Amino acid sequence: METITFKNQKAIPFETQDYLGNAISLADYKGKKVLLTFFRYASCPFCNMRMQLLIRNAEKLKKSGVEILVLFASSAQQIKKYAGKQNPPFPIIPDAGRDIYKDYMIKSSTKGMLKTMGNMKMMMKMMGSGFFSFDSMPRESLLPADFLIDENQNIVESFFGTEFSEHIDIDSVWRWGKGEK
Repeated sequence: METITFKNQKAIPFETQDYLGNAISLADYKGKKVLLTFFRYASCPFCNMRMQLLIRNAEKLKKSGVEILVLFASSAQQIKKYAGKQNPPFPIIPDAGRDIYKDYMIKSSTKGMLKTMGNMKMMMKMMGSGFFSFDSMPRESLLPADFLIDENQNIVESFFGTEFSEHIDIDSVWRWGKGEK
């Protein structure tokens, strides 16, 4: 898979609605640091495990100056059924048509799916997470991605996962928010 980077580029603007119908525009976050996270599908257990981690760290990240925006390649109804049940303190954006995913060059990878499935420790963790759903099984193998966007809407870091559970480290995001390396 080719290595993609958006580092030191302007963030690609978007205007849409979150899964609750609230207007969301990336431009509304100008002047704030943003963690923009792309997940697979709302029924993805790996994604929902990461959502739990984001929820647990949301206040810590907010205090460090980082806002969280999450996208799923799912409909608002699917998000309500799965990821939305966790009542996150940050917006979740449905992008079932993957328009924003395409702008940010989010990729699929059968190799990434196989790499995930071959990680028995991660598979056991997922099976015990309470998020397992057969609804996530036959889907395309989208990979997750994270973008750190500064106050001027510049991407300072882009992270493209190589397997379903791979995201940028939360502590790295927290340190970035505080202005540390």
